[in-house]
Amino acid sequence: MSLKAVLLKNLLRQSRLSSYTPIVINYHRDYRYNNTGKEKKHNRNAIYALLGSVIVGSAANIKQKESKNREKVEAGAKKQGLPTYTAEEVSKHDNKKSFWVTYKYGVYDVTSFLPSHPGGEQIYNAAGLSIEPFWNVYGMHKTEEVYKLLESYRIGNLHDDDVVDHSDDELWAREPHRDPRLLVMTAKPFNAEIPPHLQVQNFDTPNELFYVRQHMPVPELDAKEHRLRVVLVGDTTTVKEFSLEELQQFPAARLSAALMCAGNRRSEMNKVKPVKGLSWTTGAISNAQWGGVYLRDVLAHCGLDFAAVEGKHVIFTGSDIDATGVNFSTSIPLYMALDPNAQILLATSMNGAPLPPDHGYPLRVVVPGAPAVRSVKWLQSITISNEESGSHWHQKDYRSFNPTKTWETADFPSAPPVYSLPVTAAACEPADGATVAPVDGHIQVKGTSDTLLPSAPPVYSLPVTAAACEPADGATVAPVDGHIQVKGYAYSGGGAKILRVDVSSDRGRTWREAQLQCDAAPPRTHYAWTLWTISMPVDGACQMEIWVKATDSNFNTQPENFDDIWNIRGILSNAYHRIKVNIKR
Repeated sequence: MSLKAVLLKNLLRQSRLSSYTPIVINYHRDYRYNNTGKEKKHNRNAIYALLGSVIVGSAANIKQKESKNREKVEAGAKKQGLPTYTAEEVSKHDNKKSFWVTYKYGVYDVTSFLPSHPGGEQIYNAAGLSIEPFWNVYGMHKTEEVYKLLESYRIGNLHDDDVVDHSDDELWAREPHRDPRLLVMTAKPFNAEIPPHLQVQNFDTPNELFYVRQHMPVPELDAKEHRLRVVLVGDTTTVKEFSLEELQQFPAARLSAALMCAGNRRSEMNKVKPVKGLSWTTGAISNAQWGGVYLRDVLAHCGLDFAAVEGKHVIFTGSDIDATGVNFSTSIPLYMALDPNAQILLATSMNGAPLPPDHGYPLRVVVPGAPAVRSVKWLQSITISNEESGSHWHQKDYRSFNPTKTWETADFPSAPPVYSLPVTAAACEPADGATVAPVDGHIQVKGTSDTLLPSAPPVYSLPVTAAACEPADGATVAPVDGHIQVKGYAYSGGGAKILRVDVSSDRGRTWREAQLQCDAAPPRTHYAWTLWTISMPVDGACQMEIWVKATDSNFNTQPENFDDIWNIRGILSNAYHRIKVNIKR
């Protein structure tokens, strides 16, 4: 059974009532084409997953609920003393004035929560329905914080006859095997970091350790059957299809590029005040050698007019689908795709091997220098259009706001999408809080030296000479403590190259320059990360606080603090990286 069929089945089997079926067929916004190939744009509201990104209310509301209820919450459990409602009764509360949902045995009136929903109006698609099928796909909802918030809106129990098993085993049964060394953030969908000490062991991250960011289940695709559809929308719409074998007619291309989630290091920004999203540390970035063909070559072959670029966009659509059957999609400006420096690939290989399932098998786009969300996996279509992607992930996410914007005041569609990434750096080894033994204890020796030209008789000059002056001959000297070695990565978007990584152990009073390992590509076309290493003197300390900052070829440097760059989504988190290390004595 296909994944889309399984999702549809799970949605429909939740109730005997026909009134539940409109969630599948209504409000869908997508691009479809008639028999003539012309685009038919259906202006229906997008169906996306209930409680889209993270269902969290205002910080004040959360604190209030947590202070009242510190015990562990079992969301959706039957509760004594509450009224019982049938599914039919719940389905009647499907509007802004009275908005109910169910979860397992629980019935919830979330009317007052609607303005705080981070996914905007998408919550309206679940009016009077169970949210369980959506949470089975968007597993980040299944946290203690979210359960407590949900239970705060509890009004009753669902009738026993209307409680449906929404087991999600079918959705995830074909998920690929993952390396047990990955640090799992969420299991369904699977999101995991590479451990920091493994990040710096290889310049090109082994495929099995490349960090994983999924929004939905991994689709099961056959490379021999897979087709890429290219659609050029205009007065006359052009549609072409390519098999993976047919893509090989274009010149082969290789690219060394890092992919980084825009939310990398979000956990540090969250310490300023809470943000919404996966709490990535430093592990949502990895580097690889990608192989494929250039997007520019394919678009030129399809007859794209390179002179008519202004106001146009490239929409990438993947084969992965959400709980309502909507494909993942996002877009970039067409001028960005056609820039020769951009080197955007339609990739079929990763580090010399076919793409792994978690990383887009059999075909993905790699948009280097941009947030990894633009590098759509399991690529099935490319559309050149006068409009941006209409998907939730493009319109309601991956856009940044100033620190005073809240979920209630933020206007996502009017905010510019994030198409590049700021300069960042992180220390990966030793780990924050680790205890490290210093190495290479030594003594300091001072003296003088002089060099003159070689002499010959008669003696008119003196030979080279040197003398040790301190310590004195025969003195007893205590060795200096030695140093610790610190390793990490640095990266900047938009093709910028890392020029320097500076490291301080005295809170920024003095800085030492690290040794860099980087790709040979020049600035403007440098898309790989840079690894760095430095020996930091211990100088008698029992604990060291190490600060790291990088400077790129545009001479952009990381900000010192997170306060001034804080935003509600916790993206572009690039202030100085700080770790504390205990020195073993």
